[in-house]
Amino acid sequence: MNSLMKTGSTSPPMDDIQLAQLSRTDSDAFAELYQRHVTRVYRYHMAHVGNVKDAEDLTSQTFIAALESIKSFRGTGSFAAWIFGIAANKKAMFFRSSKPQVELDEALHISSPKLASDRLANQHLQLDSITRALKQLSSDRADAITLIFFGGLSNIEASRVMKKSEASVKMLVSRGLQDLRERTSLRLEVEE
Repeated sequence: MNSLMKTGSTSPPMDDIQLAQLSRTDSDAFAELYQRHVTRVYRYHMAHVGNVKDAEDLTSQTFIAALESIKSFRGTGSFAAWIFGIAANKKAMFFRSSKPQVELDEALHISSPKLASDRLANQHLQLDSITRALKQLSSDRADAITLIFFGGLSNIEASRVMKKSEASVKMLVSRGLQDLRERTSLRLEVEE
């Protein structure tokens, strides 16, 4: 029986920090963290590398590294920021070793089961029209927008991944969105 689901237990589900601490000795806890974050991490990698094989490889490398270093997770920040920090390192190593052509279009076809069909369709239309423009942004602005839109991170979490202040990330997103508005007819806002 899954050790996370105690018989007759009515306690609320564990948060990520509790799961991360438990995952040091319980593989089911890490499996739950994996399930919670794999889609976001995959989308992040897909948005950067542009192809399924490399995105899958980087996602696997990210979670293997996380599992190997879970004891170093202190819980002072969110687990999402920690895992995306690992993902950013894996992405950087990938680009140091190769210079692939980045195609973000494939990241748009990854569905999210939490979104209603009409909202998802609208999101796909919006993202499709900004994909080309996103490639034209500065790397910091594109990274901030990618972490927030593709990775689903908050400004605070993105600031930890980017090793910048929250105000800097907000400015990067704001200026990046302004650049996108100038390149497209869309009115995009970051959901907090």
